[in-house]
Amino acid sequence: MWETMKKKNISQYQLLKQGIDNKTLDSLKKRKNITLITLGKLCQILDCTPSDIVTFHYDKL
Repeated sequence: MWETMKKKNISQYQLLKQGIDNKTLDSLKKRKNITLITLGKLCQILDCTPSDIVTFHYDKL
C-alpha cells in the first residue's frame, strides 16, 4: 500500500481527511488485519485494486 501511495502522491494526511483513521493506519504499519470495508475505502481513495494494496504470504497462515 505504501508504494501505491507514493506512486500516486497520496499522503497519510490525505487518507485521514478521507475517513481512514489513525488506528487503521497504525494497524497497516504493524501489518495487522483490516476489514474488507476498509480495503474497499483504500482502493477507492487510491483509485486502485486490492492487489495494489495487499499481498498474501501463505507460509504465515
